[in-house]
Amino acid sequence: MPALLTTDLGSLPLLARGKVRDIYAVSADPASDLIFIATDRISAFDHVLGSGIPDKGRILTQISLFWFEFLKDLVPNHVVTADVREFPAVLQPYAEQLAGRTMIVKRAAMFPVECVARGYLSGSGWKDYQATGAVCGIALPAGLRESDNLPETLFTPAAKINTGGHDENISFETVIGTVGAETANALRTLTLDIYEKARAHAASVGVILADTKFEFGVIGDTITLADEVLTPDSSRYWPADQYRPGGPTPSFDKQYVRDYLESIRWNKQAPAPALPDEVVAQTRAKYMRTFTLLTGRTEL
Repeated sequence: MPALLTTDLGSLPLLARGKVRDIYAVSADPASDLIFIATDRISAFDHVLGSGIPDKGRILTQISLFWFEFLKDLVPNHVVTADVREFPAVLQPYAEQLAGRTMIVKRAAMFPVECVARGYLSGSGWKDYQATGAVCGIALPAGLRESDNLPETLFTPAAKINTGGHDENISFETVIGTVGAETANALRTLTLDIYEKARAHAASVGVILADTKFEFGVIGDTITLADEVLTPDSSRYWPADQYRPGGPTPSFDKQYVRDYLESIRWNKQAPAPALPDEVVAQTRAKYMRTFTLLTGRTEL
């Protein structure tokens, strides 16, 4: 089946078309549930690439659903249903397009903070450490290497900036100033607790969860886990048997695509290039491998 790059639900209100997800409302009622559709688009360096990855949206959705279920005793989530047979009648004409890649979710009042947990020194955290000896203002011991396991898991929040650029790392004090001390402490505790539980499961199947980011909102009076969760798009997953601290670690996420784009010396300006068939196939295989290891399933 070819990659699904865009969706069309007729007259249903399209609220947002992000780098990967298209978000619709079930109806014009401002309190109606939302339709989260994960397309097969893939982005890198803040640009959507010219090629999609077949089944990527289904893989991401099924991984999120696995984790929402796995974590439900720790934190509530916004999922109403992901079973297309239970979708409202107005969506049934689009069932084939939606199946496997769509969640009906409750609306949440989202916090303007991305909640990041880091267990290993990699990515922007490694760059920050090299420059300052700290990660997001949190001082770390001298002499750490790239990909090292951190002495303790760090909560390194970022401000959500919907301008197409990178989100901005912020201090915990800024989170307190934004959402209040009680909520900030609750978000930090939830982020670290979720990460540790997920990290333990990943480790049990031979995968290192190096870092990840969560988004939370409020439904009623309850802090709720929303958006996607612990997917290869929002997390850094490493094969444990290839872990060698002291340099970059092979990854299950889209670092493979970034490395290809660096190899062709793309200037990271629009228009973004298409990917060769081999890179598309290898990227899909990496996403499927992550899905199988984490969920124990071989079929979407």
